[in-house]
Amino acid sequence: MSISVATIFLVVDSSEAIRQALIQKLRASGAQRCLEASNGEEALVILHQQVIDVILADSDISPMSGLDLLKMVRTDAKLCSIAFVMITNESSRKYSLDMIEYGVSSVLVKPYTFDGLAEHIEKALKNPLKTAVPLTVKNVIPSAITKLPELFSILVVDNASNEWEFLSELFEDKYQLLVAQNGWNVIEICISDVPPDLVLLSVDMPDTDVFEMVRQMREHSNSQHIPVIFISSSMSDTEKLKGVNLGAVDFITKPIDADIFKIRVQNFMRYVELHKQLQSDHDEMLENVHLREVIENITHHDLKAPLMKIVHLAETMLEDGAFNGTQLEQLKMTKEIALQAIQTVNVSTELYKIETGNFELNPQPVKIDVILQQLVEIARETFRDKNLTISIETDTSNGDSMPAVLGDSALCYSLFHNLINNACEYTDEKNSVTVSMNNEDLVKVTIKNQGVVPIKLRKPFFEKYLDSISTKWGGAYATKLMVEAQHSKIALTVSDTENLTTVTVHLPKFAE
Repeated sequence: MSISVATIFLVVDSSEAIRQALIQKLRASGAQRCLEASNGEEALVILHQQVIDVILADSDISPMSGLDLLKMVRTDAKLCSIAFVMITNESSRKYSLDMIEYGVSSVLVKPYTFDGLAEHIEKALKNPLKTAVPLTVKNVIPSAITKLPELFSILVVDNASNEWEFLSELFEDKYQLLVAQNGWNVIEICISDVPPDLVLLSVDMPDTDVFEMVRQMREHSNSQHIPVIFISSSMSDTEKLKGVNLGAVDFITKPIDADIFKIRVQNFMRYVELHKQLQSDHDEMLENVHLREVIENITHHDLKAPLMKIVHLAETMLEDGAFNGTQLEQLKMTKEIALQAIQTVNVSTELYKIETGNFELNPQPVKIDVILQQLVEIARETFRDKNLTISIETDTSNGDSMPAVLGDSALCYSLFHNLINNACEYTDEKNSVTVSMNNEDLVKVTIKNQGVVPIKLRKPFFEKYLDSISTKWGGAYATKLMVEAQHSKIALTVSDTENLTTVTVHLPKFAE
């Protein structure tokens, strides 16, 4: 790949040798401006002093990890649009989802080649960060089956021809075999753009310091994580310890038992296959996210125009007055539902800002009783077929009307729409949903419905990723974000004896 001379890179890795190798490759491909940092703190200093186009960061840096650096970059208004390529050996799904949640541009799994890195840089630059909609796990569906190369490669390092001929007979039908008879050939092959998947290294070669050879391998990104199996007629405990420190994955003693050796090599090649599958899954997860963002961009743009037309049409018909009472109520409901849909589109943008710490609340007085009354009327119409009893109760025992709350009207509308709709949706037919308001030190809004949240989902109810056994209870995470963004509180209580689920929201009063 040819890199534009105008592209400015920041390479973040704790290993100076790895940083220099990457920078050398980038410059050979056309990049003229490459900066480096050994940790996240140094990287942030550079990022606030210098314009950067692409960050190449190893996930395993400290004390600030690569993921922490990504979070800092994505939550900084001045830095959030920088392309960020994470280089990682991390295989957990949660870590993958965390990287995607915080807007990683591309993920490259170790070991990697520079050609692979160049491809990920190109993808990162082609897919700039979209800051309108938060990412959620339901939109990230990795491929279950991905086509992988049929033949993996093994590098046999031994200057005795009878040894590698023996190994060739063992593996020639399963793997592509490469042969190196001295240390320099090994380094050349391993740091190439097509490095082997596994190295079988004879320790008994004369005039060759195999430990120094492996040390040099570990200083290059292409060969840094290649599994190495040491083969020897005898190895001292000190030599084995040196091998382990250099990343040896196994030690085989000569004479070799062909059957056992074959099984052990096949086991390590399964690791190689899993690694390639992991890279493929990372790529597909990110592709799904980018595809979702494109679809949402189109949806947001294409939805708002027709919804506004529905609102204007309903307003025109209401002004005409040539309708009976039932028809007028239906027109009002049509207008309210269209406005509700527009608010949902608009609030999605605010949710991303809340989640990334970039939302600024501009608190205003909000007539929460009016909003709840509208939402209850809409819910009655929406869930008419379920024959639900949807009631609203207001505490006016002291003779005063409900006070306004201090918050954001759009967020209040959306969060209570979510709560009321969820309560109605997951209540069985002919049961009841009750919305109540109480004027206490804070304004307390309570939504109760028949039916209980499953026990194992109660504790993580407001977390982003709920257990997949009951996706119907999802969605509370966004509601919690909207509540807390208004400096308010939300709580869930469940009564198994009464078969009742209650969600309570406390909102600050507007002081006139």
